[in-house]
Amino acid sequence: MSETTLGVLLRALKLPAFVAHHEEAARQAERDGWTCEVFLRHLAELELRERKARRLERLLRESELPSEKTLFTLDSERLPPKVKRQLPALCEGGFVDRAENVLAFGLPGRGKTHLVCAIGHELVQRGRSVLFTPTYKLVQRLLVAKKALVLEDELKALDRFDVVILDDIGYVQQDREEMEVLFTFLAERYERRSVAITSNLVFSQWDRIFKDPLTTAAAIDRVVHHALILELTGKSKRADDAASRDGLPPDARPRAPDQLEVT
Repeated sequence: MSETTLGVLLRALKLPAFVAHHEEAARQAERDGWTCEVFLRHLAELELRERKARRLERLLRESELPSEKTLFTLDSERLPPKVKRQLPALCEGGFVDRAENVLAFGLPGRGKTHLVCAIGHELVQRGRSVLFTPTYKLVQRLLVAKKALVLEDELKALDRFDVVILDDIGYVQQDREEMEVLFTFLAERYERRSVAITSNLVFSQWDRIFKDPLTTAAAIDRVVHHALILELTGKSKRADDAASRDGLPPDARPRAPDQLEVT
């Protein structure tokens, strides 16, 4: 069998690592006296390793996670002790298997988005499918689908993600139609798939989002029923960064306003 024919067969079998490495591996096998089993095992391991790398690249690209908001760049020393203790387990992803939600509450600048994105990056590295999106973008995406009479198809497309991260739900001020598609999305994932939500509004203020008291209560019930709540307190990182750039001493920097109570 010619080398050209072997390459064609390997491509037909969709074994790109075999195609790329079989000649080099054959030379090493001959030089080191490998058996056929060792030779094939070597190529199979290369194939699996490269497939995993390609899958992780695809998952990361599809996640739309901000590349700079990782666990490596997260200043864990600014996290409240309880959140810091919870972080390793969240990164492991057990909550995804249990279809639980993660809710990060705190005033602006407390690191909510960075925290959930860091968790998202870690989940991707473990082979989980994640989607990061500002809440308003998801709402508009669903609204367009509803007007085109393909909302069910859009929900199915979103269902392939193990975790959908909704950033800044508190900044969404919807009309009734927009509120309805967001509620439909949350209800569709209830007890089946996980969502991670960041919000600067406590639950008692979610009527600003869902307008109707009954819908607000129903949305909170579905989100909280199986949920881990992360309360981010302390000073604003953005305010501290700005003060550092301006050369202000720590005691002259802006004080944190009263903390939110997630009740």
